[in-house]
Amino acid sequence: MKNKKFRSNLITYGIVIAAFVIVQALQNAGRLSSLMTGMLVPICVYVVLAVSLNLVVGISGELSLGHAGFMCAGAFSGALFTNIVKENLTIGPLRLVLAMLIGSAVAALFGLAIGIPVLRLKGDYLAIVTLAFGEIIKNVMNIFFIGQDSNGFHFSTKDQFSLNMEPGGKVLLSGPMGITGTPKDATFLAGVILILVTLFVVLNLMDSRTGRAIMAIRDNRIAAESIGLNIMKHKLLAFTVSAALAGAAGSLYAHNLATLQAKKFDYNFSILALVFVVLGGIGNIRGSVIAAIVLTALPEMLRGLSNYRMLIYSVILIAMMLFTWAPRVLEWRERHFGRFLGKKIKEVE
Repeated sequence: MKNKKFRSNLITYGIVIAAFVIVQALQNAGRLSSLMTGMLVPICVYVVLAVSLNLVVGISGELSLGHAGFMCAGAFSGALFTNIVKENLTIGPLRLVLAMLIGSAVAALFGLAIGIPVLRLKGDYLAIVTLAFGEIIKNVMNIFFIGQDSNGFHFSTKDQFSLNMEPGGKVLLSGPMGITGTPKDATFLAGVILILVTLFVVLNLMDSRTGRAIMAIRDNRIAAESIGLNIMKHKLLAFTVSAALAGAAGSLYAHNLATLQAKKFDYNFSILALVFVVLGGIGNIRGSVIAAIVLTALPEMLRGLSNYRMLIYSVILIAMMLFTWAPRVLEWRERHFGRFLGKKIKEVE
């Protein structure tokens, strides 16, 4: 069983590495359009977002709709750090790594603070409350003004003129206008490395004793509690790790934008991440990777079809959903491909 899981994990890593090699080859040969080149970092961000959300939705069994809020916290904290140190720290890759670590830590703190009261809820109630917390994080970032001068940092929730800075001071965060001037340190290589780190964390957590405990709680909470498992501790761990990974993705995303605004991280962002998870297969990490790549790149690849591209995109979404979840299709897949896949299709109610 361990060897089988190890081989499965290697295949997942291999898909990511192979995709990176193919894209680099196409880019060096000049076969990749400027539009698709610009999509490379966002695709990496969405993959990390989908895998991290699957840790909560698929592995822990909790429905969270506030993932965009954690990404927002990581994006703004990482971008603020970079704008503060960019004149003294000129090494782009090092600056990006530190920004992602800070974004991850801040998002983890938000996840811990939100998870303690929220994870006591279940089902729809949990989804609604996490959605509300995600909107709160976004709106808090939307009202803050932060400036810096020789006297230190200045804060306001009114406007940038209320910062009372001396002449020559710089505005770091300008409320709804967000953060501008962040160096574009994000690269496709950095995105792929972040994906591999995320996969390493999530897959090893799933294969660990803690991960098995989390999945036992998901499958039967009462039975898990009866054998002494700390329900809140394990659920909070999964939620916090997921938030931290989303924060790192947010920081990478911030370093790919000329202007970072909180309005980008609305509830539609969380719904999009949930679509990746559902279409890729709840609990299927490799499926989340593939779904995020395909569904992010597909609209751009169909752009040449003009008015029909979104129609084709919608049809493909429906087809993928049927192929992944429809009971008759699952039976057909098991009958014709079961021996090659080596998996049994679970019963679908």
